[in-house]
Amino acid sequence: MEDINLTQMKSGELGTVVAINGGFGFSRRVEALGIRVGVNIKKISSQFMRGPVTVQVGNTQVALGFGMARKIIVEKD
Repeated sequence: MEDINLTQMKSGELGTVVAINGGFGFSRRVEALGIRVGVNIKKISSQFMRGPVTVQVGNTQVALGFGMARKIIVEKD
């Protein structure tokens, strides 16, 4: 399987979070949204021109900024 960031996934694809490239504060922030290493994640949608990326984590949908989504590394299922 290949490791890519959330912005490179296509809508509807599933993956598992393998790394979060960011500092302590960023890691804590995304953990509060339910995104942590080992969690299954599904990309719902994204906007062009570096718009927000919407993902589903469990039963919750979360919108992330483009910069935040680029720091979350996912292994596609």
